[in-house]
Amino acid sequence: MWRAVVLAVSGNPAFRRLVTRSSIGRRMALRFVAGETLDSAIAAARELNLRGAAVELDYLGEHVREREQAAQVVETYVNILDEIASSRVESHISLKPSQMGLELEDDLTYTNLKRVVQKAASYGNFVWIDMESSDYTERTIKLYEKLRARFDNVGLALQAYLHRARADVESIVSINGTARLCKGAYSEPPEVALRHKSDVDSNFALLSEILLSSRQYHAIATHDEKMIAHAVEFARANGLDKRSFEFQMLYGIRRDLQSLLAREGYRLRVYVPYGEQWYPYLMRRLAERPANLAFLLRSLATEVHHIDRRT
Repeated sequence: MWRAVVLAVSGNPAFRRLVTRSSIGRRMALRFVAGETLDSAIAAARELNLRGAAVELDYLGEHVREREQAAQVVETYVNILDEIASSRVESHISLKPSQMGLELEDDLTYTNLKRVVQKAASYGNFVWIDMESSDYTERTIKLYEKLRARFDNVGLALQAYLHRARADVESIVSINGTARLCKGAYSEPPEVALRHKSDVDSNFALLSEILLSSRQYHAIATHDEKMIAHAVEFARANGLDKRSFEFQMLYGIRRDLQSLLAREGYRLRVYVPYGEQWYPYLMRRLAERPANLAFLLRSLATEVHHIDRRT
């Protein structure tokens, strides 16, 4: 319920202008976003590498509705891959299909995705395809299956809160695909997604077992200590090496847990977003933590009050 309310409010144009134009909004974003430039993202990746974590760089943006803009995003990702190679940071890339033209047509999206995946393959790098709202789930999975038939350096995010998640996980396993299992961060209706945290947690635990049991390489993406402990115990009980899968976490969240997993010898990859289109991403992070949103609202009120007093 809380997440749905926050995400609904975040769509208000006036609220968006208030957050994006305020200094506190931008400072808050920097907790979760590695700046607005590729240089800042590479610097963050280098620092994380020094702390024992691999990275996946994400150029923020979604819902592109012009072919030319989608082409520009493709060039941006090609440039990111070049920079990763030249800087020698340990980093994959992560992208959203709606950046690549999914609002326009599937064939265009596939062509754009294929170019990025081919470029990554030339460097021996890997591409993660993010999963967006349920409106795009089926088409995104079909695009992934088409790509995976030709390339093995591409993985797909799957969301445990969706009712269809088990079928999707089993489908990806059946084609020897690579999955990133997350809980899900979009507001979805009850006929599409589980509503209660306990139900989502139970499904996440079950799906992580299916992925780990496949003996294929997958990613368990969560900050939930109970879910992490469950994956660790299941892997240990089934004789899985610590390096046969990886944990993924978000930039700026649970740094203590990130450091602990790295020290214990588990593979850890941190999702590092950057770019000017940080507002939707910030709102999804705030929807997960009511305390963070409360802090932002208090700070915005104080900032507006000070501005009013000066005018």
